[in-house]
Amino acid sequence: MLLLFFICWIIFAGDLTVEIALFGVAIALVVFAFQCKFLDHSVEKELRLYGNFFWMAKYVVILVLEILKANIGVMTLILTPKYEAEPAIVHFKTDLKSQFAKVLLANSITLTPGTISVSLEDNVYTVHCLDKTMAEGMTDSIFVKQLEQLEKRGGGNA
Repeated sequence: MLLLFFICWIIFAGDLTVEIALFGVAIALVVFAFQCKFLDHSVEKELRLYGNFFWMAKYVVILVLEILKANIGVMTLILTPKYEAEPAIVHFKTDLKSQFAKVLLANSITLTPGTISVSLEDNVYTVHCLDKTMAEGMTDSIFVKQLEQLEKRGGGNA
C-alpha cells in the first residue's frame, strides 16, 4: 500500500521533481502510518503482499484465460440451436483454510461466465451452473490448485 500511495501521489501531482517526490514519500508514509494504526495493517502484511505479487499476477492471468474459455463455452451453448441447456446447482467442498482464499475462489467462480457462487458455508460452496457440463472438475479446478499453493507458501492471509 505504501508504494501504491506514492504512485497515486505522483500521478495526481502531474509533474515529477525531486521536491514533489520527497513530499510524496512523506505523505505516503503518513497515510501508511495512519493505516497501520487505525485500519489493522502492518509492515509484515505489506511485505507479505509484495512477496505474493508475482503469484497474484499469475492468478490474474489464469483468471482472464478461464474467463475467455468460459465465454467461448457460453457462446457455443447459446448459439447451438439443438442443444438444450441443463442448469445445475452443484455443492462441493475444498480444503482451503484461509478466509481470503475461500472468498477469492467464490469470486473467481462468479466472474467466470456461466457460473455463479450462491453460497459459501465453512468449506462448502454452492454454485449455480448454466449447464451441467460447466460443473465438471470444479473441486480440482485450476483456481483451487493455485489457492492451495498460495496457502502452502503462507500467503493465504493477505
